[in-house]
Amino acid sequence: MSYDPFIRGRFSVGVRSVEAHDPLRKLRFPLEVWYPAAPSHFGQDYAAERLDSYSLDGTGETRSQDAVRNAEAEADRHPLVIYSHGASRWKGRGATFLCTHLASHGYVVAAIDHYETLVPNASRDEVSKNRVADISFAIDFMLGVHAPHGIVIESSRIAAVGYSFGGWTVLAAMENEARIRAVVALAPAGASKPKPGIFNGKLSFKWKREAPMLLLSALNDVVMPQAGMRELFKRAKPPKRAFVLQGADHLHFLDCTEEEQERARDTEWPEELQWLSSEMRPAAELLSGEKAHAFTNGMVLAHLDANLLWKDEARRWFRGDMPQEFAARHIPGHETGRAER
Repeated sequence: MSYDPFIRGRFSVGVRSVEAHDPLRKLRFPLEVWYPAAPSHFGQDYAAERLDSYSLDGTGETRSQDAVRNAEAEADRHPLVIYSHGASRWKGRGATFLCTHLASHGYVVAAIDHYETLVPNASRDEVSKNRVADISFAIDFMLGVHAPHGIVIESSRIAAVGYSFGGWTVLAAMENEARIRAVVALAPAGASKPKPGIFNGKLSFKWKREAPMLLLSALNDVVMPQAGMRELFKRAKPPKRAFVLQGADHLHFLDCTEEEQERARDTEWPEELQWLSSEMRPAAELLSGEKAHAFTNGMVLAHLDANLLWKDEARRWFRGDMPQEFAARHIPGHETGRAER
């Protein structure tokens, strides 16, 4: 078959919730880990009665995902992706559509619930510093003796994917974390002129090693507007590529896009964020979450396959006719920037 990063992979997907103890900070971090499941679980991540369900602490809200809870892991070494969440109320479980997609293609994905979820009264500077530390801690944990049983990581193939504040986090982590070989920023924070109430952390882009970067953004994003995305892309060092999704807003990179969009519009925000409710468009006027998720899944997987695993078919696909690829799937995306080595 020809290479197609938009379709589900050949592996069934397992998922586990683990707790990682950090003795230096004296905290126990929850991690959600998705991974290729053993052949005995084939097809179970599509069976309604076997799908994993999970809840949002303190609310009773539940969701399901295309994964099997505590499935036996496939017996092989796999590349590792660290996922960094934004200010999503679902934290590390905010983008299961992407995490399960990557796992179905042979990646292990670990999403850490960041420092501020455990220390809610921490200052912004403290949060920023510890978020970056969280990335290295998560890598250490997944490579260590206390990693989830049966999940074996190929230590030379590690990537990081971050959304919003998490996008800033993975870009900032690159300044000190040399083990990350490829990075993806989804509508990242970090622009020099953020809107009121939005995180204003700076990014130096003084990375310790070259790492191909993919930046995905939303054309109608009222939280991280296109001017900021263009600035960040310009400042990043090559190799790098950027794509934008038309008709999409900031929440199109999360699960249950339409639900989250309407919830955000109905929220009574603090004074400095009250502009959100009035500027965000109704979900019915925007691209469907299904199309946005297909765009994100395909582009992130292709970037990692091409630049972390060095798959020839992925590299050829990424160098091919991207407008045609998007048009064939009725996805209104287009490339906005590219710089090679």
